[in-house]
Amino acid sequence: MDRPERLPRRVRALLADTGNEILVSVVSLWEIAVKHALSNRSLARGRADAIRFTGAEALRCFEEAGCAVLGLAPAHVLALEGLPALHRDPFDRMLAAQALAEPLRLVTHDAALAAYSDSFIAF
Repeated sequence: MDRPERLPRRVRALLADTGNEILVSVVSLWEIAVKHALSNRSLARGRADAIRFTGAEALRCFEEAGCAVLGLAPAHVLALEGLPALHRDPFDRMLAAQALAEPLRLVTHDAALAAYSDSFIAF
C-alpha cells in the first residue's frame, strides 16, 4: 500500500507483526489483471478512472512487501456453494470462500464482505 497511514492502527500492527504470515490471494491478482485489461479501453477513451496498475506490477509489490501468494484450491471453489448471498462481486465472494476454507483472517474495507465472518477484520 502506498499510504499505510490510511490503515487503522490495529491493521498496521497486524501487518507489522512478524508472527503473522501475510497472504495475498491469486484471486486479487486475477481481479487486478482483468480490471486493468478492461480499463485499457477506458484509457483509450481518456477516462480518468482507468486502472493503470498491472497484475505483474501488483505481484512485484506484494512480493517486495514480503507477502506470500495464496493459490486457488478446489476446497476454496467448493466453499462458494455454502456462502450466503451477502455480496455480489464474484472476486470478493471467492476471497471470502478462501478465507473461510483455510481458515484465515481477511482484512477488508468492504463491510458487505466482512459480514461473512466475525473473524474478518473490517476497517
